[in-house]
Amino acid sequence: MLAFILRRLVQALIVMVTVAFIAFMLFQFVGDPVAILLGQDATPQQVAEMRAALGLDKPFVVQFWHFLVNAAQGEFGISLRQGAKVSRLIAERFPATLELSLVAAFIALVVGVPMGVYAALRRGTFTSQLFMTLSLLGVSLPTFLIGILLILVFSVTLGWFPSFGRGEVVQLGWWSTGLLTAKGWHHITLPAITLAIFQLTLIMRLVRAEMLEVLRTDYIKFARARGLTDRAIHFGHALKNTLVPVMTITGLQLGGLIAFAIITETVFQWPGMGLLFIQAVTFADIPVMAAYLCLIALIFVVINLVVDLLYFAVDPRLRVGGKAGGH
Repeated sequence: MLAFILRRLVQALIVMVTVAFIAFMLFQFVGDPVAILLGQDATPQQVAEMRAALGLDKPFVVQFWHFLVNAAQGEFGISLRQGAKVSRLIAERFPATLELSLVAAFIALVVGVPMGVYAALRRGTFTSQLFMTLSLLGVSLPTFLIGILLILVFSVTLGWFPSFGRGEVVQLGWWSTGLLTAKGWHHITLPAITLAIFQLTLIMRLVRAEMLEVLRTDYIKFARARGLTDRAIHFGHALKNTLVPVMTITGLQLGGLIAFAIITETVFQWPGMGLLFIQAVTFADIPVMAAYLCLIALIFVVINLVVDLLYFAVDPRLRVGGKAGGH
């Protein structure tokens, strides 16, 4: 187990250094931060002083080392657009994105798993075919279109939900949450459903496929021969083995929800990291772009490590003979 964790940590370190290098290259090739900060009317002396202050006059290797050290401490400099520390901007926006992603993941799991199980156990029925048709629509329609349609129906036409913003939030130290207020839940409903639909349909189809595969295995036939009830077979044996690969996909999809919430946040003007990143790209705010890239990579690495550990814990085949790799 310890060797398994150490291997995963080494892999995570390699990934983070690689992503940090890519983020650092943004500073080298995507515009000149000195020109952006000072403008075109700056004198050569001002340019030289600013480059020295930012450390841009040092060799490439030294600059990258300083970038790594600062990134490890969560420091990415000053936003070129807003003039504030990037770490503070990220800290202000991250709670909104994480809340939206967690609520969307919860909806996807709570709705997607039962739908997948039903579609597998009741193949050929009208409801099962309806679920498969809806899942195809969910996979096919782009997220921004789903968001616009939900706004048109539930905000503009029916007036049930607000179409933008986060609503009322509560400050818990530096963390802000809208999940402790009624207006917060009211505002998060449509964005969370929009973000969850694609993941929901993916989980539903995966659960259905895995469930059908498990139901054809020999140990399920043996369980039927022993006279076990359908309920015990389906939910005590088949579903438990079905959820092992689903757990892996769900963990990785949670990272995807956080990373790719950009479109949903833009449609609903949700004040999260995605909207901050869009604004950074628009104004070539390189420090914010680099910080976003590194943070998303860190989230993926942590989630992947946790999923690997859970997979190692629930699948006894990975523990036989001390083998922990191969997945």
